[in-house]
Amino acid sequence: MNYDLYWIWMSCGLGAGAPCLDLVSYYEWNPQEIYGSSFNEIFSLDVLTKRQVEKLKSFSLDDAQKILDIVKANGWKVITPSSEYYPHNLITLQDLPLVLYVEGDETALTDEMSVSVVGARKASDYGKAVARALSSALSEMGFTIVSGGALGIDSAAHQGALDENGKTVCVLGCGLGTNYLMDNKPLRDEVVKNGALVTEFPPFTPASRSTFPLRNRIISGMTLGTVVVEAGERSGSLITARLALEQGRDVFAVPGDLVSSSFLGTNNLIRNGATPVFSPNDILEAYYFTYQDRFDKKERFADDEIIKRAQKYLTHQETQETNSNPQVASVTKSVKKAAPDYLTDNAKKIYAFLGENPSHIDEIINNCGLSTDKTLSAITELEIYGLVTQLSGRHYKIN
Repeated sequence: MNYDLYWIWMSCGLGAGAPCLDLVSYYEWNPQEIYGSSFNEIFSLDVLTKRQVEKLKSFSLDDAQKILDIVKANGWKVITPSSEYYPHNLITLQDLPLVLYVEGDETALTDEMSVSVVGARKASDYGKAVARALSSALSEMGFTIVSGGALGIDSAAHQGALDENGKTVCVLGCGLGTNYLMDNKPLRDEVVKNGALVTEFPPFTPASRSTFPLRNRIISGMTLGTVVVEAGERSGSLITARLALEQGRDVFAVPGDLVSSSFLGTNNLIRNGATPVFSPNDILEAYYFTYQDRFDKKERFADDEIIKRAQKYLTHQETQETNSNPQVASVTKSVKKAAPDYLTDNAKKIYAFLGENPSHIDEIINNCGLSTDKTLSAITELEIYGLVTQLSGRHYKIN
């Protein structure tokens, strides 16, 4: 029997994030029976508060039918715990979403080999390039990439999957059909072609400060692990990481500049036990034996895979910016350019020292006055941006 109408009734009546697992388990995942039960029968189970039961019983089936009609009229789908397309990893959550409204390919939700890639909205070019590079590599290996469709790291993660024609799922903090973040609509349209837009909020529900934390538990809950690429000390993506830990999922983090506030959150995650990610292999190894049959015929990546891919994206971006400015394009490239503003202070210091003649790593450390760790971190940043090249014998020169 199709229980979609009753799942919508229950989802809207309880509201997003309600602790409903014990209730639906008691009724053997039959929402129609819950609808037919009295207030006292439900309240006596001691899984919902009086206010929650009152709210549930006050929502009408007619209003649920209106929502279902809107979904069908727009060609969207309703995915519930009764559906074969419901994400397997969500079914054990105490606050599982009872309804997922989907635009696109609902089968993208069923891939257990999925990871979420999240981070700051106001991300650096470095962070976005790394997120895109990492996501494209993981997508090439067969992972489905899940993120939240926001600007910054989220968008870079989705784009990385699309670069490889891979599957990607965008979990929204608003209802389908909402005019939210229209600058990103072209990207969401591409996601629909290669995956799905997903939300637990009914159509046309506006985004708010409360919807995004609720959305985050789905991003972390439906995946094997969450990768945080760039996050400040109070970044919302740290909520996703915390939820992943509470849900028993893995947490990964990309190390960042020690003196940059935009990486305080990710560096703290590593300090507190998150797995550091220097290569796509760091994530592959976590799941290799579980999904060995999907990896066996694919070669592992070189250690500098993220650097190479990130350089490609940054070079492409710089070319676009140069072509859009004829005055910049006409300037000869024989003169060393000033250090870009987006570099960290340490990277600027090393960039200023380096020239076309190679310099040994010890020479760089001695002349720039930085520790070995900070020097290597800054050089990696310069390599990712394509500003320096490493030669044999640990020598470096400016590009």
